[in-house]
Amino acid sequence: MIGEIDLYGVFIPSLLVLMLGALAVTGCLRFVLMRLGVYKLVWHRSLFNFALYVIVLGGTVALTRGLHP
Repeated sequence: MIGEIDLYGVFIPSLLVLMLGALAVTGCLRFVLMRLGVYKLVWHRSLFNFALYVIVLGGTVALTRGLHP
């Protein structure tokens, strides 16, 4: 994983970009899970959403880390 991304002279941490991407993916997953009725089986919806975000973020970081040797 590279340290920063240069966007017209503004350095943006790569983790911020990964976090925003993971947030978008998590939002889509939450919508699908809500439509499927999975949240009826979940005890604490906020904790479940946070854990889902952490899992997606970890997967995103692992995928991008594999791309850069």
